[in-house]
Amino acid sequence: MAKKKTTAKKKTALTAKKFVLESAKIALERHCTDVVVLDLKGKSPATDYFLIATGTSNRQTRTVADEIKDFGKQHNFRIFGRAGYEQGRWILLDFVDVVIHIFDEEFREYYDLELLWGDAEKLKI
Repeated sequence: MAKKKTTAKKKTALTAKKFVLESAKIALERHCTDVVVLDLKGKSPATDYFLIATGTSNRQTRTVADEIKDFGKQHNFRIFGRAGYEQGRWILLDFVDVVIHIFDEEFREYYDLELLWGDAEKLKI
């Protein structure tokens, strides 16, 4: 009896780096500004990557957060925690190895995470 040849493609698992870079592209495609990816490996005991982006409205920040969460789910990056979604001024999505920060302009300037993690390498998106 001949074996059936399967043509279905396996879903390739994304690395944390690939996931954060693809998430950054989602933010850019949805018109976020100042999109930055910081490599925190060896610098933070909590996570490997930060994605920081600025949205133009509460509605936009929530939309971007939803799309990134859905993208993560499709690629087996389960969300560990979420904060700030209701207000939409600083949405934090925690995927453990990747933490996403989507700010409005005022909160981004106030918290200035890039200054806090100034020694981290910025990845090219």
